[in-house]
Amino acid sequence: MEARGSKSYQSLAVSGDNSEAQPERHSSRILKPCVLLVTCLVSVLLVFFVGTHRTPSWELLRPVGAGAGIGRKNSSSEAPNDRLLGGLLSPEFDDKSCLSRYQSMLYRKASPHAPSPYLIRRLREYEALHKKCAPNTHLYNESIEQLKSGRSNGTMECNYVVWIPHNGLGNRVLTIVSSFLYALLNNKVLLVHIPSDFTDLLCEPFPGTSWVLPSDFPVHNFLDFDKGTPQSYGNMLRNKVIDDEMLSGSSNATLPAYVYLHLPWYYDQWDKLFFCGDAQRLLRRIPWLLLKSDHYFVPSLFLLQEYEEQLRQLFLERATTFHHLVRYLVHPTNVVWDYVTKYYRAHLAAADETLGIQIRVFHNFPVPFESMLRQVINCSLSEGILPAVNLQERAAPASKTDTKVKAVLVASLFSGYSERIRDMYAEHPTTTGEVVRVHQPSHEERQHTEQQGHNIKALAEVELLSFSDALITSAWSTFGYVAQGLGGLQPWILLRHTQSDLPCRQAMSSEPCYLMPPPFPSSHCSKDHGDAGEAAAARQYVRQCEDELGGIKVFD
Repeated sequence: MEARGSKSYQSLAVSGDNSEAQPERHSSRILKPCVLLVTCLVSVLLVFFVGTHRTPSWELLRPVGAGAGIGRKNSSSEAPNDRLLGGLLSPEFDDKSCLSRYQSMLYRKASPHAPSPYLIRRLREYEALHKKCAPNTHLYNESIEQLKSGRSNGTMECNYVVWIPHNGLGNRVLTIVSSFLYALLNNKVLLVHIPSDFTDLLCEPFPGTSWVLPSDFPVHNFLDFDKGTPQSYGNMLRNKVIDDEMLSGSSNATLPAYVYLHLPWYYDQWDKLFFCGDAQRLLRRIPWLLLKSDHYFVPSLFLLQEYEEQLRQLFLERATTFHHLVRYLVHPTNVVWDYVTKYYRAHLAAADETLGIQIRVFHNFPVPFESMLRQVINCSLSEGILPAVNLQERAAPASKTDTKVKAVLVASLFSGYSERIRDMYAEHPTTTGEVVRVHQPSHEERQHTEQQGHNIKALAEVELLSFSDALITSAWSTFGYVAQGLGGLQPWILLRHTQSDLPCRQAMSSEPCYLMPPPFPSSHCSKDHGDAGEAAAARQYVRQCEDELGGIKVFD
């Protein structure tokens, strides 16, 4: 199938040839052969120039078979060729510097969810703020000097949230998105520390500037910050370094130069007081916040009165929060994108439909191989995602050119699952006559977050999963959360056996789960200052997750 742009170019070329034909025949009696030759050459060049000029360069990069998302039906609010994702992305980038930014929409199904005009406006405002306050600008240097002084009397013109990486790729992407939203809500600038294992994975998301924290950042030991760090918000409260006068907003209070926000899964009751209204008002006045987490903590922000109105305007459909922000921020570098597109063209492009299966077995909740395999197969068959096989017959070579082909992309640390599913469809015919082909890009056996090569493969596989028509994911998996968010997919979640007798359950949206949130409502927040349970109107949008009874998730 031809690309849409190529088709329009060909129609222009035919039209041009016809329009030139009659004058050429009329003048053939009086023009010399050499003049005729020059005229024809000029005409052909003009037609070629007009045709290629009307076809944008990025349109010509469309994969074979791509229309409204690789031959898929397009029932969305996005135009089929909407490279800016409804205004979500800035048009100011150089296409070649980050191919994935404007090409990803060619591979994924177009989103049915349009970003709100207010979100688009705030993103453009944020980009201008980031450019003004980026590393090595005059205002950044001023803020650094105040940080070095060890004290603060309040906000400066440029104020920052510094993201500290923690745990695997999925955790990192979830917390980058969460930290960015927190910075956006508080008019702060997000800077990220990029360790060696995370270099060359993500493109710069903000035009004309960088989000990378400089190596000469004066807080040298922040990578070692943990729950015992004296500068953490929880410890400052416990030790009364932050007192009631500061929390009340007294103008005479001397504030710390920076505060460390300790929000991983093992945070304690003092750290969880971050999700209180008085904490938010105080932290807004502190120029530097250093944040470490491994969870998608956005749902708890929806429970704060401080942000209720802003969030309502930013996300008219609350359950699209992660979907919009991850597509705005996360763009694989050309190194990763080359891996993605080559694999796609070699194994998935020719399929009529693609099913992504992401399997993660956690060490603290082991599941026997046969049990997990049975659950994956039962889920895919019972939900009609894959066709059943006729065990009484042996498979014959596919002979019909019009046979429907389903590609199955398996993402797992182990190869056994894909091999068994592949054997099932290779040995027996399907009851529908469809052909099922199973692929797995890698099987690393163990997670190696400390290795850059491992992370490149992981990000590439997240992208490939996001291209799927349907997706099966594992409960609790941050890897799966990122894939479903990028693709705007409602996955079938492989439930733990303690939760349900069903093999899987379809998620209500593509939003991730905040697996280990603070108490709801928090019994520790001061009622006088508006706690996390006070935003009564917002409670209807935050409910229990499908894959974790104690987790919370944003709903519509």
